[in-house]
Amino acid sequence: MNISLNNLSTSMFSIFTQNNGYQLKSTEEKMERIQKTQSQIDFFEGKKAELKDMHCNTLDEIAEKLALYNNYNDQIDAVKKQFNYEQMMHCMDEAEELGKKIAEAAEELEPKTAEERREELVKEALGVEDEGILDEMLDELPEDILEETLDEMLKDSQAVKEALEEELPEIVEQEKLTEMYLDRQYAPFDAKA
Repeated sequence: MNISLNNLSTSMFSIFTQNNGYQLKSTEEKMERIQKTQSQIDFFEGKKAELKDMHCNTLDEIAEKLALYNNYNDQIDAVKKQFNYEQMMHCMDEAEELGKKIAEAAEELEPKTAEERREELVKEALGVEDEGILDEMLDELPEDILEETLDEMLKDSQAVKEALEEELPEIVEQEKLTEMYLDRQYAPFDAKA
């Protein structure tokens, strides 16, 4: 797995994020790793370029120059491997974090017990979402009053549901009549004629 670092793309990315005024921490860390890796690669590439100016008169000097050249190539490969390893670990950390978020969301979607559903209905009816003053007040009220209120709310919702069910056939009939009227009003025409 080789990396290809392009100064233009990293500078364009940094210009984009600076202009928009935000950067994710992971993005900043990635950019720092890219810049660090690129500077190390540039250093060793510069050393390799200096070898071109080095004149060799003996076989020992040629062997030394070749050893330095191979050493610089090895160093560049090591820097790239380190970068790839850090990127891989970063991706694994992000995947683990995403997995935790998915697990938390799955827990929220699990079926609720009757007690939890009752508490949610009470909170929804009273407009209480978070822990607060109303929640403390509810805790102080006797349970029998809360249950009576909940039962009344359930009876009221049942009455509303029954009323809607009685009106539903009339609404459906009205929609059918409207649809039939609109169908008669629509007259297709042939654009070719």
